[in-house]
Amino acid sequence: MEKNIDISSKIENLRQVEKFVDEISSECKLNSELYGNLLIATLEGANNAIIHGNKLNEQLMVNINAKCENNILEISIKDQGKGFDYKNIPDPTAPENIENVSGRGVFLMTRLSDNIEFFNNGALVVLKFKIN
Repeated sequence: MEKNIDISSKIENLRQVEKFVDEISSECKLNSELYGNLLIATLEGANNAIIHGNKLNEQLMVNINAKCENNILEISIKDQGKGFDYKNIPDPTAPENIENVSGRGVFLMTRLSDNIEFFNNGALVVLKFKIN
């Protein structure tokens, strides 16, 4: 199974991403725990791509690709931004960051997926989930 969606960089398009995840979950027959992890991690990645990558520029697109094979579900999220320093992200659990309203997206994606990789200076994130 392979599916793809392109959305313009508007926050309200996260609803399309949620529907996309629902379709993937159904096609790959994911259990509820894996579905929840996939949904939150994918929405966080798409949100980061829209806000931080494409700077809410509606002319710029976010591409999300899903591939399910050999009991691995791979989600790639690509924006048209310049990327970011993904190696130096502040720890959102550190006392000085606990009350920050943002800065948890990459932390959540890392905890909820089985593997996360960044490419193109962080403008492309690839999340992998093991399917049992």
